[in-house]
Amino acid sequence: MSLPHQPRGRTPDRPHTGQMIVCGDDALAGRLAAELREVYAEHVTLVVPAGRGTAAPGSGGPGTVSALVGRMSSAVTRNARATAPPSGRPYAADLRVLEAAEPDDGALQAAGIAESTALALVYDDDERNIGAALVARRLNPRLRLVIRLYNRKLGQHLEELLDQAAAVAAPDLDRAALDASTTVLSDADTAAPALAATAVAGTSKIVHAAGLLLRAVERTPPGPGRVADPGLCTLALLSSTTQDPAGAEGSDRSGGDAPQLLPDERAVAAATGRGTIVLEAITHASPAPASRLRRRATSRGVPLGELFSRRFRWSLFGAVAAVLALSLAAWRITADHPLHAAYLILLDVFSINDPAVEESAGRQILQILSGFAGLLLLPLLVAGILEAFGTFRSASQLRRPPRGLSGHVVLLGLGKVGTRVLARLRELDIPVVCVESDPLARGLALARRHRVPVVLGDVTDEGVLEAAKVHRAHAFLALTSVDTTNLEAALYARSVKPDLRVALRLYDDDFATAVFRTLRAAHPGALTRSRSVSTLAAPAFAGAMMGRQVLGAIPVERRVLLFAALDVAGHPLLEGRTVAEAFRAGAWRVLALDPTDAPDRAPDLASPNAHEDADGAPPPPGLVWDLHPGYVLRPEDRVLLATTRGGLAELLVRSATRPSGTG
Repeated sequence: MSLPHQPRGRTPDRPHTGQMIVCGDDALAGRLAAELREVYAEHVTLVVPAGRGTAAPGSGGPGTVSALVGRMSSAVTRNARATAPPSGRPYAADLRVLEAAEPDDGALQAAGIAESTALALVYDDDERNIGAALVARRLNPRLRLVIRLYNRKLGQHLEELLDQAAAVAAPDLDRAALDASTTVLSDADTAAPALAATAVAGTSKIVHAAGLLLRAVERTPPGPGRVADPGLCTLALLSSTTQDPAGAEGSDRSGGDAPQLLPDERAVAAATGRGTIVLEAITHASPAPASRLRRRATSRGVPLGELFSRRFRWSLFGAVAAVLALSLAAWRITADHPLHAAYLILLDVFSINDPAVEESAGRQILQILSGFAGLLLLPLLVAGILEAFGTFRSASQLRRPPRGLSGHVVLLGLGKVGTRVLARLRELDIPVVCVESDPLARGLALARRHRVPVVLGDVTDEGVLEAAKVHRAHAFLALTSVDTTNLEAALYARSVKPDLRVALRLYDDDFATAVFRTLRAAHPGALTRSRSVSTLAAPAFAGAMMGRQVLGAIPVERRVLLFAALDVAGHPLLEGRTVAEAFRAGAWRVLALDPTDAPDRAPDLASPNAHEDADGAPPPPGLVWDLHPGYVLRPEDRVLLATTRGGLAELLVRSATRPSGTG
């Protein structure tokens, strides 16, 4: 899939040329619609299943989407009335809600698919999204499609299929001009790195996307009045009251104490004593670590400690010690060579030596004792064989947490998100114990394959978290889809271990803020984080609908920082400016440059160093991340940006409204 070149946006002096449609049945649909409406000022039609009542958010029942849309609309309206829009940014557009049981022909036509520029299909069911995508491509071949799929391999094939369908339906279609493309994203993949990074202090926030690896890390200041090492660049300053229970909660509403995204050098120098998030590396991702992890998981076999029980190992140790003692006694009594004495004792133990009738009394006694040792050794050997056979039979079953386990991460919930987080934690070699109530959960196969201990049971039942050794754990991740379950589990875990590092997946932002503040006030010495998967994923989906591939997102407390790839051509705020001049504090920052010529450029920033051309010519150079501040960005360049949601929206709007022929 190539990066489109003609983003669509609008300003108050530019008439609206189309709308965007969002179809979904959970939190991501509402947040995505609000993102497009508030940040990008697009007219949005939200299609939700019919009969959604007023159930509480996070309950998983009806009303989740409708309730969220109502709160989002109210919040956007209050924000639009309270503050004027930034320079060059439009006011929030209208949001239309349409109820439909299925996203079929009738529902999509009623939503206005023929006049729409983009469609997002974010149902929780992959099959429903695929069926709706095929219908939408037939109804409007020029439509930009953004599809939510958990199955990554299927998503790659679906992108190719839908793009081919568009080319067949409209032979004269110019995708570069009309921006017809298909993007398949996974909310679980987008949020997993951020959720995994909350598990261990100092763990890098890693973004794997499009063959690119970006590693950022949260750093605490080295001392009072000092500034942390900026790494390659400082991406954000954390709240000045992070550890103050009555202070900022880390969102946009925290005022002057809120985290600052993309600060300039002056702000960084003045922010003494504040934690920072810095960029440590930009490299091309390699599949080698994951493959090595798979090989290690499959080739290392069953450890000796799991093959035989502790009781058997102690019994075997006692039998060996008895044989050694008898061999030593035989050497002392018979004055024979030590090895020959040990050999005779072993023959006696296994009852294959001749009776010591004509030997000394000491030798005869030793032979009798060796016979008794052999009688004891026989059932021990049988028990060992049975234990090993039973262990190999249960090697494909779920492991139980080892007795002496400590310093691990307890992961609650092995659904879509929990499975991706588990995979990321194993890639980082972080010990994990999982807790899951559903014996058919999708993440159990991954846990079984990587020999991860799992406790099956309802986390609200007494003894379940204790079985996961939560009292000796380093961190607790509550990632189920039900807010009350996550909160109840987190409160109980904190009662067992008050200084436990806790991260919760919560649906409602106001509820998450209240929980965050309360837990921090009750346990000021422990770290508490609340994360919303839909909040982390919505910016990436919205960016794809605007015609740009957002590579990934990392959380900065309760805000989000995006990484995006943009062609410089057509962006007046980038084209013809130096790297230093293109930097906009609090909005965007150029991180790296792809110097590859446009015809040879990999559309997804995949490493060109991974292979050579067919004729043996050397591949073009990779990304240049240490750009000189005086480098002038050319129209043919493509850059990797760190940007805020508002910054990306401004870049797209300015590009779309730039008069033709201007430089």
